[in-house]
Amino acid sequence: MPNSSGTWLTQEAFDKLSAELENLKGPIRDEITRRIAAARDEGDLKENGGYHAAREEQGKNEARIRELAEKLRTAQVGTPPDDGVVEPGMLVTALVNGKEMVFLLGSREISETTDVSVFSPTSPLGEAIDGKRVGESTTYTAPNGNQIPVEIKDAKPFTG
Repeated sequence: MPNSSGTWLTQEAFDKLSAELENLKGPIRDEITRRIAAARDEGDLKENGGYHAAREEQGKNEARIRELAEKLRTAQVGTPPDDGVVEPGMLVTALVNGKEMVFLLGSREISETTDVSVFSPTSPLGEAIDGKRVGESTTYTAPNGNQIPVEIKDAKPFTG
């Protein structure tokens, strides 16, 4: 059964995102607040480019904080079961349009911590194979509209 209860992350990716969140909530937030206060002290806010830029940066920072907090709250960290079912956290070997590919089904954040190609479970390929078993075949629709055949050759837990 496809796993939709959260994002699967390696421990390394989870730790990296946790550190980013702490940095955004602490030093980065403090620096933006300081810049807003300094710009406010300059006077007329209508024509104060520094103030408006800092406020925009503050909005982006707060949005990233919310995104990371939710991702980390719902993240599944660890190794999925070795049951031959394709799900986030699995290293998949598949024939894709007749060509053998080896890739990880997982979050884009993992791609920053590994040399293995990563496909998101929400990508067309990821959605097509999530929940499939070794030996099963399926197809997905490529961005150009073509139907691409996929055969699952192997699926094993990614260990980094």
